[in-house]
Amino acid sequence: MNFVGTIASRSILFIMGENAHSRYVTEDIFDMVGEPGELVVVSGARHIDLYDRVDMIPFDRLNAFFSKALK
Repeated sequence: MNFVGTIASRSILFIMGENAHSRYVTEDIFDMVGEPGELVVVSGARHIDLYDRVDMIPFDRLNAFFSKALK
């Protein structure tokens, strides 16, 4: 969190599970970064669900973000 200013001006996509034990950290960093950051909260997901539960990973949001950010 000490170096969040070094990335704050870039497009950043945060994806977190609604029930993640680390949710507060993601929310804190997102609040620090602000725009042009984007926060996606996956309903019912825990932190570890977003590693390999392909039914919970928001691939559509990842695709949209990278399509725009990597032009």
